[in-house]
Amino acid sequence: MRWLAPIPAPLRRAAYVVAILSIGVPLLLRVLGFEALPAAAALLRGSLGSGYAITSATLVRATPLILTGLSVAIAFRAGVFNIGAEGQLLTGAAAAVAVSLLPGLSHSHWNPVIALAVGASAGGLWAGIAAFLRVRFHVLEVISTILLNFVALYLVGYVVRGPLQEPLHIYPQSSTIEAAARLPRILPGSRLHAGFLVAIVVAMAAWWTVRFTAAGFRLRASGANPEAARIAGEIDVARAGASAFVVSGAIAGLAGAIEVTGVTFALYENISPGYGYTGIAVALLARLDAAGVVASGLLFGALEAGASAMQRDAGVPSVVVSMIEAVIILGLIVAWPLQGSAGRPLPAAEPTHSGQQ
Repeated sequence: MRWLAPIPAPLRRAAYVVAILSIGVPLLLRVLGFEALPAAAALLRGSLGSGYAITSATLVRATPLILTGLSVAIAFRAGVFNIGAEGQLLTGAAAAVAVSLLPGLSHSHWNPVIALAVGASAGGLWAGIAAFLRVRFHVLEVISTILLNFVALYLVGYVVRGPLQEPLHIYPQSSTIEAAARLPRILPGSRLHAGFLVAIVVAMAAWWTVRFTAAGFRLRASGANPEAARIAGEIDVARAGASAFVVSGAIAGLAGAIEVTGVTFALYENISPGYGYTGIAVALLARLDAAGVVASGLLFGALEAGASAMQRDAGVPSVVVSMIEAVIILGLIVAWPLQGSAGRPLPAAEPTHSGQQ
């Protein structure tokens, strides 16, 4: 890849993605036994084929992906391997629905704002559990966040069959929130809601904070080299990591709150098709850059929006899109390894001699 060095990194990554989509995807479809041209055409129609497809499918799908990708990127930049964005999203969604259904707030015009704030707080608290375990008991956050994902999943299953179940107790879901509690639509005649603008504002605020503030410097230094940050920079690395952990969870919780107030209007078990896990891929594709997460989230949103059209019109299973996403990420990691503690390449093994221990 040395011959690509003069080309700016964002353009190199964009060129790689374009090459995968234009060459790798047709080859993959052919290997799997599908007609490449009809499948690719259906994918494009479902994601970018019309104004309605863009606003009501791609941008709506991209909104939670931008936020979960941002959540992962912030944590990874601080050297914290938060794999729990899915659980934090679910707890944020559950908390947002719970507050939106309160009798005193259900018809209030401030309900959406309160729901988003409560959802973000719930996500931050859920991440705070893993942060506490990391700082106090040195529990690996990879393990604790994965396990907390399952706890959150089963917690949602419990509340939609118990305290939050709809009044008739027929379906395992909550009641539908009132119109006043829903996020307003940005464009008439489309499903695009104000949560998309919230996601863009949060991403830009995170980009500015990480790049131009003292807190952002502490976050980056702690992730790049914890020992140097602690000794030379006199940075409280544990505190910086814990703060990034909680902020990361709050952003994922905000994604869940936006999903229930802007898209589903109710809570049910499968409310997330894996947004928290796809957010990891979104963050890696953006190389943990908050501004890049927006572009990466839009790409993955387009892929996921086109997946249903591809399945419907060309008979290609939507899981093929997940394979495409995996190929893009694996190729990027091989071609341009991430820098810093969130993805530092392993040092080459030193040669050993038979006479040495």
